[in-house]
Amino acid sequence: MSLSDKELNYREIITKAVCGKGRKFSQASHNISPTHKPTSILGCWIINHKYDAEKKGDAIEVNGKYDINIWYSYDNNTKTNVATETVAYTDVVPLALQDKNVLSEEMEVLARAIQQPNTLEATIAGNATDVNVQVEREFMVEVIGETKVCVYCNPDFSGDSWDEKIWDYDVEDEAFEDLDPNFLMGDLEE
Repeated sequence: MSLSDKELNYREIITKAVCGKGRKFSQASHNISPTHKPTSILGCWIINHKYDAEKKGDAIEVNGKYDINIWYSYDNNTKTNVATETVAYTDVVPLALQDKNVLSEEMEVLARAIQQPNTLEATIAGNATDVNVQVEREFMVEVIGETKVCVYCNPDFSGDSWDEKIWDYDVEDEAFEDLDPNFLMGDLEE
């Protein structure tokens, strides 16, 4: 077989594929100012997380915001209130894996929060009027674009041979007698 025959056995296919991936874990500290001087922190939770992502050079920039709610007591633990503040953030996620055969600058960016923002700790600040909130979050990003892949083509391929195969898998009823019907269910706890 000549070299030109071998070259003809490979094809370049242009397709959409994942051309880049990245992942980033981050922690942040936020200072929240309640309307009253807090005596103790009773709870802290994060809701209404929204974000979008766009490609910036060799990284993905994730811009988002969420609401931090702090349930606190004040007036020497005789009253309670909830302080809510919307916090914005920007995470730059570097692309660890990148395809160098990308054909176009037009790419689709997908970002997914692997770990939604959640509170690690909420403490009363040293000035005794603010609350420090420690938050963690994690993102995974993918970039999808047009790229080239090279595939081998079998010159001896003669078509679909599955239709010609004889499938000899007849099962007699006796083969099912020894099966335990609860095998996959395991022990059910009530």
